[in-house]
Amino acid sequence: MSDSVLAGAQAPAAGPIVVGSFAPGSAAWLAARKAGIGGSEIAAVLGLSPFESAFSLWHRKRGLMEPVEETDVMYWGKLHEATICGEFARRHTEFEVVVAPTYAHAERPWQIANPDRLLRTPCGCHLHRADCCDLNDCGPCCERCPTCPTLARAQPPAAVLEAKTARDGEGWGEEGTDEIPVHYRAQCLWYLDVLGLDTCHVAVLIAGADYREYVVHRDPVEAELLRDAGARFIDSLAAGDRPAIDGHTATYQAVKALPEGLDDIDIEVPGTLRDRYFAALAAASAAEEEKRAAAGLLLDAIGTGRRAVCERRLVATRTVRDGRTYSLLPTRNRENAA
Repeated sequence: MSDSVLAGAQAPAAGPIVVGSFAPGSAAWLAARKAGIGGSEIAAVLGLSPFESAFSLWHRKRGLMEPVEETDVMYWGKLHEATICGEFARRHTEFEVVVAPTYAHAERPWQIANPDRLLRTPCGCHLHRADCCDLNDCGPCCERCPTCPTLARAQPPAAVLEAKTARDGEGWGEEGTDEIPVHYRAQCLWYLDVLGLDTCHVAVLIAGADYREYVVHRDPVEAELLRDAGARFIDSLAAGDRPAIDGHTATYQAVKALPEGLDDIDIEVPGTLRDRYFAALAAASAAEEEKRAAAGLLLDAIGTGRRAVCERRLVATRTVRDGRTYSLLPTRNRENAA
């Protein structure tokens, strides 16, 4: 790791700088993030993201792959963002909920933050317009304006707000806690580290009708772990040292996408690689056979029921079409009770 990157990773917290205001997914937004690591990307660096791997992210950052194409999940999440933030604002009149620009850490410009919203403490004059005052040097709304850049006592945001959608409650714990999916936690901690704040509120809409709120607080130990991992990743980009190939779906898709064309030649591969590949095929075949057997036993145990549960925790759900079993859907949380 280069001395400059390592020094930046261990540097004390400093105030953020505003990179600009960009529409998420736009060309300008992608360009601003290309040389750094955003909050939704640090989980990939750590191997925690269900959407991206360190390998695929590395190749995107190097310009060897196209940006991630917007999926249906991403589209609907972006579409519902304003609604979820609006509901949070309705329930929390103690805050002004304002759109956030893209930030970079002052001493670690590769550390990028693009939170959904910022939460500010209102000044109470009823003249403050967050859509104007927080984005323009238009003069203070009053002498207690918390954000106007013309006032020396302008205050930083009180907290960050992230809006999420989920198809079910898997990974989301008791409301009001910090029990959220680990890749979202990494994102929250990343934003707090960049902005020098202590609190990130997370509002989630589950299955289109279950609205919940969670709170993540800054953790210096975790922040340092994320920072160090980010610094090593940035250093690997400069050195051309790509991450190892792992079993993540995004990694496999990246490996498939990288070569172009077809040369009608033979490539000699090591025997160890051949043996590993053949062994994996055999193991997959055996696992598929065992899966069918276990699924058959589970369906037999369910009978005409809808769900299989063990110690009050969901195991799988039986779906039916035209009165007959159509599929058996396993729960995504597959930890044993023991």
